[in-house]
Amino acid sequence: MLQEIIEKKLTETFAPTHLKVINESYMHNVAPGSESHFKVVIVSENFAGLRLIARHRQVNQALADELANHIHALSMHTYTEQEWQEHNQIAPDSPMCMGGDK
Repeated sequence: MLQEIIEKKLTETFAPTHLKVINESYMHNVAPGSESHFKVVIVSENFAGLRLIARHRQVNQALADELANHIHALSMHTYTEQEWQEHNQIAPDSPMCMGGDK
């Protein structure tokens, strides 16, 4: 399962204190059971001192194979523990897909 692969790679790379990988494919015009659109909420001290673009590059690098071959879209919410607490441990909801037949 692709979701489990993503979780494993991010856990091994970032040792997160919080990780949530959500398959949001159902929100898009794809076949039932698809694994093509994901949202990642990750809290790791590896992000301390890094700008948002650097954090996203690190996640992209960790998931390079999946992004090149399987994932159509990846929404990322990357936080340090302090930032996560400041956001009340809540990441924004993803919007519904506006494309296709939905």
